[in-house]
Amino acid sequence: MIVASPSHALSGSLACVLARRGVHYGWVSAAVTFLTMLVTAGAVGAPGVLILPLQREFGWDTASISSALAIRLVLFGLMGPFAAALMNRYGPRRIVLLALALIASGLLASLAMTQLWQLILLWGVVVGVGTGLTALVLGATVATRWFSHRRGLVVGLLTASSATGQLIVLPVLAALTEAMGWRAALLTICGLLGLAATFVFLLLRDRPEDVGLLPYGETTANAAPTRGLAVGAIAALRGAARTKVFWVLFITFFICGASTNGLIQTHFIPLCADYGLRPVQAASVLAGMGVFDFVGTVASGWLSDRYDNRWLLFWYYGLRGLSLLCLPFSDFSFTGLSLFAVLYGLDWIATVPPTVKLAAQRFGRERANVVFGWVFAGHQLGAATAAFGAGLSRTELQSYLPAFFAAGALCLVASALILTLSPPRREGVPGALPAAG
Repeated sequence: MIVASPSHALSGSLACVLARRGVHYGWVSAAVTFLTMLVTAGAVGAPGVLILPLQREFGWDTASISSALAIRLVLFGLMGPFAAALMNRYGPRRIVLLALALIASGLLASLAMTQLWQLILLWGVVVGVGTGLTALVLGATVATRWFSHRRGLVVGLLTASSATGQLIVLPVLAALTEAMGWRAALLTICGLLGLAATFVFLLLRDRPEDVGLLPYGETTANAAPTRGLAVGAIAALRGAARTKVFWVLFITFFICGASTNGLIQTHFIPLCADYGLRPVQAASVLAGMGVFDFVGTVASGWLSDRYDNRWLLFWYYGLRGLSLLCLPFSDFSFTGLSLFAVLYGLDWIATVPPTVKLAAQRFGRERANVVFGWVFAGHQLGAATAAFGAGLSRTELQSYLPAFFAAGALCLVASALILTLSPPRREGVPGALPAAG
C-alpha cells in the first residue's frame, strides 16, 4: 500500500494493529466522527446559553438575537444535501476540517463584535455554514461507507453525540459564562474544535479502502460510482421530490426540528429564567435530557434494525408532543423539570435512526445520504421557524408558552402523518425510487 502522508501511515498502522485484535477500523472512524459531532453540537447549542448575557451587554431583544440564530439553523439544514455531495466528491475528512475551521473562525471573530449585524453575519452565516457541513449527514455518510452490519446502531450512536455534546458542553459553558463571561465560553468551544480537528487530521479516513479494508460486515468489494458535486444534490432532490415518502419525511422532520433544536435547545434556558430558574440549573436540566437522549437514541438505532420504522416514529412524535403540551403545566422547579427531562429526553433525537433507515430503504444506499440531507434541511427549516417564532412570542406576548403549545400539537400531527406511508419493502433491492410511498 502506498503511504501518502504521516497521517495515512498512522491510520494504516493502527488499522493493522486493530485487525490483529479483531477490531475493524470503522469503529475508529465512528469514534472520531462522534467527537466531531459532539463538539459541533456544543457550538450549535452554545447560543442558548448566551442569549441572556448578550441581552445584558448589548441591549438586544430576544427577537433580534433569535433572528441570527434562525439564520444559523436554516443554513445548518440547507447545507446538508450539499455537504453530502461534497463528501461524496472530496471525502469526509477534507470537508470536516474545512467545517471546523469555519466554525472556529466565526466564533473567534465574534469575540470583538459590538453590532447586531455582526452577530447575524458571524453566528448566523459563518457558523451556520460551518456546522451545516458537519450536520447529521456526516454521521449518515460515515455509517453508510464504513458499516454494512450494525449500521442502524452506528447511526444511533453518532446521532446521540449531539445529546452528549449537551451533556458535557452546555453546563460547562453556563458555568463559565456566569463566572467569567460569555467570551470565555466561546474560547472554550474553540479549543474543543481544535482538539477535534487534530483527531480528524490524524485518524479519519474517507473510506475503508484507504486502509485496505472492506466495510464492516462485507466480504466482497462493491465499487460505488463517483457523482458530480451540485448535480448530485439537485438531481437527488428532483428524483426524491416526485415521491410521497420524501414529503412525508420532510414534513415530519420539519416538525422534529421545530420541537427540538429551534425550541428547546435555543429557548429552554431563557424560558426557565422567566420562572426564576438560574441558567446553570436550567443547563443542568438540558444535560439531564442529554443523558436520556443518549440512551434513547442508541436504543432507537438498535430498534430501527429490527422493527417497522414507521411505528417507531409514530410513538416518538406522539410522546414528544404530549411532553411539550404538559410542560407549561409544570411548576418549573428543578424536580418538576427533571421529570420532563426524562420523558422528553428519551426521544429528543431518537427520530433520526428510523428516518435514515426509511430514506435508505426507499431511495437506495447510493442516494441515501444526499436524500437524507434534503430531509434534514426540512428539519432545520423547522428549527429556524421555531427559533424565531418562539423569540417573537416572548418579545410580543411576554411568554414562550404559545410556542410550546404549538410545537406539541405539531408533533401529534407528525405522529399521524408518518403512518400514511406504506409498509416498507424488503431491503436488498437497491435502487429504484418508489412511485408513491
